[in-house]
Amino acid sequence: MFFLKKLIYYYYEKKLQKEVLNKKVPSHVGIILDGNRRYAERKGFTNVSQGHRQGADKIDEVILWCLELNIKIVTIWGFSTDNFKRTEGEVDSLFNIIKSKLELYIDSDFINKNKIKVNIIGKKNLLPDDLKDVIRRLEEKTASYSNLYLYIALGYGGRQEICDAFGKFIADNFCDISFAVKEDENNKNTSSAQTLSCSSLSNLITIENISKYIYATGVPDPELIIRTSGEVRLSGFLLWQSAYSEYYFCDAYWPEFRKIDFLRAIRSYQFRQIRQGR
Repeated sequence: MFFLKKLIYYYYEKKLQKEVLNKKVPSHVGIILDGNRRYAERKGFTNVSQGHRQGADKIDEVILWCLELNIKIVTIWGFSTDNFKRTEGEVDSLFNIIKSKLELYIDSDFINKNKIKVNIIGKKNLLPDDLKDVIRRLEEKTASYSNLYLYIALGYGGRQEICDAFGKFIADNFCDISFAVKEDENNKNTSSAQTLSCSSLSNLITIENISKYIYATGVPDPELIIRTSGEVRLSGFLLWQSAYSEYYFCDAYWPEFRKIDFLRAIRSYQFRQIRQGR
Protein backbone atom coordinates (compact mmCIF):
# COMPACT_ATOMS: atom_id res chain seq x y z
CA MET A 1 0.00 0.00 0.00
CA PHE A 2 2.85 2.39 0.86
CA PHE A 3 4.58 1.65 -2.46
CA LEU A 4 1.36 2.28 -4.40
CA LYS A 5 0.80 5.59 -2.62
CA LYS A 6 4.38 6.62 -3.34
CA LEU A 7 3.97 5.70 -7.01
CA ILE A 8 0.76 7.74 -7.31
CA TYR A 9 2.48 10.76 -5.74
CA TYR A 10 5.43 10.39 -8.10
CA TYR A 11 3.26 10.49 -11.25
CA TYR A 12 1.06 13.24 -9.84
CA GLU A 13 4.16 15.34 -9.11
CA LYS A 14 5.47 14.83 -12.66
CA LYS A 15 2.08 15.77 -14.10
CA LEU A 16 1.94 18.92 -11.95
CA GLN A 17 5.45 20.00 -12.91
CA LYS A 18 4.73 19.55 -16.61
CA GLU A 19 1.54 21.58 -16.24
CA VAL A 20 3.34 24.36 -14.35
CA LEU A 21 6.21 24.56 -16.85
CA ASN A 22 3.74 25.16 -19.69
CA LYS A 23 2.78 28.52 -18.17
CA LYS A 24 4.61 31.58 -16.87
CA VAL A 25 6.26 31.02 -13.51
CA PRO A 26 6.90 33.87 -11.07
CA SER A 27 10.39 35.33 -11.22
CA HIS A 28 10.44 36.16 -7.50
CA VAL A 29 8.93 33.95 -4.78
CA GLY A 30 8.86 34.86 -1.08
CA ILE A 31 8.49 32.10 1.50
CA ILE A 32 7.55 32.33 5.20
CA LEU A 33 9.06 29.21 6.76
CA ASP A 34 6.54 28.53 9.51
CA GLY A 35 5.76 25.54 11.68
CA ASN A 36 9.15 24.19 12.80
CA ARG A 37 8.26 24.26 16.50
CA ARG A 38 4.80 22.75 16.07
CA TYR A 39 6.29 20.07 13.84
CA ALA A 40 8.82 19.20 16.57
CA GLU A 41 6.10 19.06 19.21
CA ARG A 42 3.87 16.85 17.08
CA LYS A 43 6.77 14.52 16.40
CA GLY A 44 7.49 14.31 20.13
CA PHE A 45 11.05 15.66 19.82
CA THR A 46 12.68 16.39 23.18
CA ASN A 47 13.96 19.74 21.88
CA VAL A 48 12.27 22.11 19.42
CA SER A 49 15.68 22.80 17.88
CA GLN A 50 15.32 19.44 16.10
CA GLY A 51 12.39 20.94 14.21
CA HIS A 52 14.47 24.00 13.29
CA ARG A 53 17.30 21.78 12.04
CA GLN A 54 14.96 19.83 9.78
CA GLY A 55 13.52 23.15 8.61
CA ALA A 56 17.02 24.36 7.70
CA ASP A 57 17.59 21.17 5.68
CA LYS A 58 14.35 21.76 3.76
CA ILE A 59 15.69 25.03 2.32
CA ASP A 60 18.08 23.32 -0.12
CA GLU A 61 15.28 21.11 -1.40
CA VAL A 62 13.04 24.08 -2.13
CA ILE A 63 15.88 26.03 -3.78
CA LEU A 64 16.45 23.03 -6.05
CA TRP A 65 12.77 23.09 -7.07
CA CYS A 66 13.14 26.79 -7.88
CA LEU A 67 16.16 26.06 -10.06
CA GLU A 68 14.17 23.39 -11.93
CA LEU A 69 11.41 25.92 -12.65
CA ASN A 70 13.88 28.70 -13.53
CA ILE A 71 12.66 30.95 -10.70
CA LYS A 72 15.36 33.63 -10.45
CA ILE A 73 14.79 35.21 -7.02
CA VAL A 74 13.80 33.59 -3.73
CA THR A 75 13.38 35.43 -0.43
CA ILE A 76 12.96 33.30 2.69
CA TRP A 77 12.20 34.49 6.22
CA GLY A 78 14.54 32.72 8.61
CA PHE A 79 14.37 34.84 11.79
CA SER A 80 12.07 37.74 12.59
CA THR A 81 12.53 40.63 15.01
CA ASP A 82 9.68 39.08 17.02
CA ASN A 83 11.71 35.88 17.37
CA PHE A 84 14.00 37.75 19.79
CA LYS A 85 11.13 37.49 22.30
CA ARG A 86 11.57 33.72 22.55
CA THR A 87 13.58 32.17 25.36
CA GLU A 88 17.32 32.86 25.37
CA GLY A 89 18.02 29.16 24.91
CA GLU A 90 15.84 28.86 21.80
CA VAL A 91 17.22 32.07 20.28
CA ASP A 92 20.81 30.91 20.83
CA SER A 93 19.96 27.51 19.34
CA LEU A 94 18.36 29.15 16.30
CA PHE A 95 21.40 31.34 15.71
CA ASN A 96 23.70 28.33 15.97
CA ILE A 97 21.61 26.42 13.40
CA ILE A 98 21.55 29.44 11.06
CA LYS A 99 25.29 30.00 11.44
CA SER A 100 26.06 26.34 10.73
CA LYS A 101 23.83 26.39 7.65
CA LEU A 102 25.37 29.56 6.21
CA GLU A 103 28.87 28.35 7.01
CA LEU A 104 28.22 25.19 5.00
CA TYR A 105 27.03 27.37 2.11
CA ILE A 106 30.43 29.08 1.80
CA ASP A 107 32.08 25.98 0.32
CA SER A 108 28.92 24.15 -0.71
CA ASP A 109 28.93 22.46 -4.13
CA PHE A 110 25.18 23.08 -4.27
CA ILE A 111 25.62 26.86 -3.90
CA ASN A 112 28.80 27.25 -5.93
CA LYS A 113 28.04 24.93 -8.84
CA ASN A 114 24.55 26.39 -9.24
CA LYS A 115 25.95 29.94 -8.98
CA ILE A 116 23.52 31.00 -6.25
CA LYS A 117 24.12 34.49 -4.90
CA VAL A 118 23.23 34.71 -1.21
CA ASN A 119 22.42 37.95 0.60
CA ILE A 120 21.13 38.50 4.12
CA ILE A 121 18.55 41.24 4.70
CA GLY A 122 17.33 42.64 8.01
CA LYS A 123 18.81 44.28 11.12
CA LYS A 124 22.19 42.61 10.83
CA ASN A 125 23.54 44.74 13.68
CA LEU A 126 21.25 42.77 16.05
CA LEU A 127 22.85 39.45 15.10
CA PRO A 128 25.72 37.81 17.03
CA ASP A 129 29.21 38.79 15.88
CA ASP A 130 30.20 35.26 14.85
CA LEU A 131 27.09 35.01 12.67
CA LYS A 132 27.81 38.41 11.10
CA ASP A 133 31.31 37.20 10.21
CA VAL A 134 29.90 34.11 8.47
CA ILE A 135 27.39 36.29 6.60
CA ARG A 136 30.18 38.59 5.40
CA ARG A 137 32.26 35.66 4.10
CA LEU A 138 29.28 34.03 2.38
CA GLU A 139 28.16 37.25 0.68
CA GLU A 140 31.71 37.91 -0.52
CA LYS A 141 32.09 34.34 -1.82
CA THR A 142 28.85 34.41 -3.84
CA ALA A 143 28.92 38.09 -4.87
CA SER A 144 29.61 37.36 -8.55
CA TYR A 145 26.95 34.64 -8.96
CA SER A 146 23.74 35.34 -10.87
CA ASN A 147 21.96 32.08 -11.70
CA LEU A 148 19.62 32.44 -8.72
CA TYR A 149 19.42 35.16 -6.09
CA LEU A 150 18.69 33.91 -2.58
CA TYR A 151 17.74 36.51 0.03
CA ILE A 152 17.54 35.29 3.61
CA ALA A 153 15.72 37.59 6.03
CA LEU A 154 17.34 37.50 9.50
CA GLY A 155 16.45 39.90 12.28
CA TYR A 156 13.79 41.06 9.85
CA GLY A 157 10.51 42.89 10.41
CA GLY A 158 8.47 44.56 7.68
CA ARG A 159 7.58 47.63 9.73
CA GLN A 160 11.18 47.99 10.84
CA GLU A 161 12.34 47.83 7.22
CA ILE A 162 10.01 50.69 6.26
CA CYS A 163 11.13 52.74 9.29
CA ASP A 164 14.77 52.15 8.39
CA ALA A 165 14.12 53.10 4.77
CA PHE A 166 12.49 56.40 5.77
CA GLY A 167 15.26 57.05 8.30
CA LYS A 168 18.00 56.61 5.69
CA PHE A 169 16.03 58.73 3.22
CA ILE A 170 15.69 61.58 5.73
CA ALA A 171 19.36 61.30 6.70
CA ASP A 172 20.45 61.60 3.06
CA ASN A 173 18.24 64.64 2.45
CA PHE A 174 18.41 66.38 5.85
CA CYS A 175 21.29 68.64 4.83
CA ASP A 176 18.85 70.63 2.66
CA ILE A 177 16.73 71.50 5.72
CA SER A 178 19.74 72.50 7.83
CA PHE A 179 21.08 74.74 5.08
CA ALA A 180 17.73 76.43 4.46
CA VAL A 181 17.17 77.21 8.17
CA LYS A 182 20.71 78.54 8.67
CA GLU A 183 20.52 80.69 5.56
CA ASP A 184 17.23 82.22 6.61
CA GLU A 185 18.43 83.10 10.11
CA ASN A 186 20.17 86.08 8.50
CA ASN A 187 16.78 87.21 7.21
CA LYS A 188 15.10 86.69 10.62
CA ASN A 189 12.45 84.50 8.95
CA THR A 190 13.31 80.97 10.08
CA SER A 191 9.77 79.58 10.13
CA SER A 192 9.03 80.32 6.48
CA ALA A 193 12.33 78.82 5.32
CA GLN A 194 11.71 75.71 7.42
CA THR A 195 8.23 75.35 5.96
CA LEU A 196 9.55 75.74 2.46
CA SER A 197 12.33 73.22 3.06
CA CYS A 198 10.00 70.61 4.58
CA SER A 199 7.63 71.11 1.68
CA SER A 200 10.47 70.48 -0.75
CA LEU A 201 11.44 67.39 1.18
CA SER A 202 7.89 66.04 1.16
CA ASN A 203 7.85 66.29 -2.62
CA LEU A 204 10.79 63.88 -2.66
CA ILE A 205 8.86 61.25 -0.68
CA THR A 206 7.75 59.02 -3.53
CA ILE A 207 7.42 55.25 -3.91
CA GLU A 208 10.41 55.22 -6.23
CA ASN A 209 12.65 57.19 -3.86
CA ILE A 210 11.76 55.24 -0.71
CA SER A 211 12.19 51.95 -2.61
CA LYS A 212 15.86 52.85 -3.03
CA TYR A 213 16.34 52.51 0.74
CA ILE A 214 14.75 49.14 1.51
CA TYR A 215 17.08 46.31 2.52
CA ALA A 216 17.28 44.67 -0.93
CA THR A 217 17.45 47.68 -3.21
CA GLY A 218 16.64 47.18 -6.88
CA VAL A 219 15.12 43.72 -6.44
CA PRO A 220 11.78 43.17 -8.26
CA ASP A 221 8.81 42.75 -5.93
CA PRO A 222 7.72 39.15 -5.23
CA GLU A 223 4.88 37.98 -7.44
CA LEU A 224 4.04 35.12 -5.09
CA ILE A 225 4.38 34.71 -1.32
CA ILE A 226 3.95 31.27 0.25
CA ARG A 227 3.38 30.64 3.95
CA THR A 228 3.43 27.17 5.47
CA SER A 229 1.80 25.74 8.64
CA GLY A 230 -1.78 26.90 8.01
CA GLU A 231 -1.38 30.43 9.37
CA VAL A 232 -3.25 32.89 7.13
CA ARG A 233 -1.34 36.14 7.68
CA LEU A 234 1.86 37.83 6.52
CA SER A 235 3.14 38.82 9.99
CA GLY A 236 4.95 41.78 8.40
CA PHE A 237 6.88 39.89 5.72
CA LEU A 238 7.96 42.19 2.87
CA LEU A 239 5.23 44.73 3.69
CA TRP A 240 6.53 47.37 1.29
CA GLN A 241 7.20 44.94 -1.55
CA SER A 242 4.08 42.76 -1.36
CA ALA A 243 1.42 45.32 -2.32
CA TYR A 244 0.58 43.42 -5.52
CA SER A 245 1.82 39.93 -4.59
CA GLU A 246 -0.34 36.84 -4.77
CA TYR A 247 -0.51 34.83 -1.54
CA TYR A 248 -0.66 31.07 -1.03
CA PHE A 249 -1.19 29.50 2.39
CA CYS A 250 -0.28 25.85 2.84
CA ASP A 251 -1.33 23.68 5.79
CA ALA A 252 1.91 21.65 5.87
CA TYR A 253 4.50 22.52 8.48
CA TRP A 254 7.70 23.79 6.88
CA PRO A 255 9.81 20.62 7.44
CA GLU A 256 7.01 18.60 5.75
CA PHE A 257 6.56 20.97 2.79
CA ARG A 258 6.55 18.79 -0.33
CA LYS A 259 7.33 19.49 -3.95
CA ILE A 260 3.64 18.83 -4.66
CA ASP A 261 2.74 21.64 -2.24
CA PHE A 262 5.19 23.97 -3.96
CA LEU A 263 3.92 23.13 -7.44
CA ARG A 264 0.33 23.67 -6.30
CA ALA A 265 1.31 27.12 -5.06
CA ILE A 266 2.84 27.99 -8.44
CA ARG A 267 -0.19 26.58 -10.26
CA SER A 268 -2.53 28.65 -8.08
CA TYR A 269 -0.52 31.77 -8.96
CA GLN A 270 -0.76 30.91 -12.67
CA PHE A 271 -4.55 30.44 -12.52
CA ARG A 272 -4.93 33.84 -10.86
CA GLN A 273 -2.81 35.45 -13.59
CA ILE A 274 -5.07 33.93 -16.25
CA ARG A 275 -8.19 35.27 -14.52
CA GLN A 276 -6.67 38.75 -14.29
CA GLY A 277 -6.23 38.77 -18.06
CA ARG A 278 -9.93 38.21 -18.73
